[in-house]
Amino acid sequence: MSTDKPLLLVVEDDLGIQKQLKWSLDEFELVFAQDRVSAIKQLRRYEPKVVTLDLGLPPDSANATEGLATLSEILTLSPLTKVIVVTGSDDKAHAIEAVRLGAYDFYHKPIAADTLNIILHRAYWLYELEEANQQFSQINVRLARIIGDSPEIQKLCRVVEKIAPTELTTLILGESGTGKEVFARAIHECSLRHDAPFVAINCASIPDNLLESELFGYERGAFTGAHKKTPGKIECAQGGTLFLDEIGDMPLALQAKMLRFLQERVIEPVGSRQEIEVDVRVVCATNKDVLAMAQQQLFREDLYYRVSEMTLTLPPLRERGGDVLLLARAFLVNINKELGCHVKGFDDKALQALYHYHWPGNIRELQNKIKSAVIMAETSRISDSDLLLCQPREAAITLFNLREVREEAESHAIVEALSYSGHNISKTAELLGVTRPTLYALMEKYALSSNKDNSDVSAATSSS
Repeated sequence: MSTDKPLLLVVEDDLGIQKQLKWSLDEFELVFAQDRVSAIKQLRRYEPKVVTLDLGLPPDSANATEGLATLSEILTLSPLTKVIVVTGSDDKAHAIEAVRLGAYDFYHKPIAADTLNIILHRAYWLYELEEANQQFSQINVRLARIIGDSPEIQKLCRVVEKIAPTELTTLILGESGTGKEVFARAIHECSLRHDAPFVAINCASIPDNLLESELFGYERGAFTGAHKKTPGKIECAQGGTLFLDEIGDMPLALQAKMLRFLQERVIEPVGSRQEIEVDVRVVCATNKDVLAMAQQQLFREDLYYRVSEMTLTLPPLRERGGDVLLLARAFLVNINKELGCHVKGFDDKALQALYHYHWPGNIRELQNKIKSAVIMAETSRISDSDLLLCQPREAAITLFNLREVREEAESHAIVEALSYSGHNISKTAELLGVTRPTLYALMEKYALSSNKDNSDVSAATSSS
């Protein structure tokens, strides 16, 4: 239908009431059905959000049997649909039974247009809320594989939620092992293509002379060993998502063909002159600076701008703070199941070691370390020695005592302000937003020196 009005399915066998509703419910686009068969037919065709249903339907108009059966079938086929039962009977038992079966509301004839309009608007509003909640819940489930509470990761998750329903070609940047494929899968699973294939190919792991045939497929006899026609990864991803990992390693000669595919959405298998139309969303990833490569003519600049309609940059694990501990605990649960072990957790020294390690291999290295530690652990908890971390990050032990954290921050701020002001007490106090007596008290508390000459100190003291 071409109208922008909300569509309402009216299941009613009385032509007079149909006519009355048509004129009184002019805010809606009405579709009518007279019995159960036509009601289900219209339900399948128009997928209405709201239905009004008369319980007295033929061939048993005097009773509610047929109406209740229609109600059950509607809710079985479309559980979110809001069904408003309209009945001319004073028998409350039928109305109660309808609500028990899942009807949203019931309304007694004769029909008052104003009242019915209010009920209908509330039904549409509730449908929209439930639909939005269901979509949000599905997105949360699909994003659940992304583990992290750090602001950077939470921000990236919100970006994934926004871009997933679109068709934007996305480029994911980040060091090796930061979870680029996990994010690519999250984009696919949160998209409208989530029921179609997710096909991944690593451009760096396939020899240059074979990568074209792997991506675009080939005809029988196209080259030695091509004994039969074989579809490529792009064609296998039809209707779904193609993930090109390490696209920065794609040969320049192949990049031109890839660019044409992205622009025209057609492919030409190796050895064929026949073009094949494909409907595929593309997500790319690389650990290289492809923009710098493009400027150095090591990567096609036009291809770079084509694959980076949206760019996500994943932070390395060392910059994600406490996420390393969340990931470690999640990996421990999975590895326990995989290996049939029963390691309960980490001791305090192990937690400190995990937190302060530099993690050059990022999440992949963390997963491997946890797996080996589970095997090496001699007690129910993993120790720092089980982790075999030989290059700890140079950092002070993390403070969790609020008083100590506050004092350390206060002392640091005073030192920085003194340095910024050239150790001028008046300017330092102004920068910190305190009085000079307060600043002197704080400097005495933290044993800080102003490093000023005596005349400046005397002048500042006398003026205070």
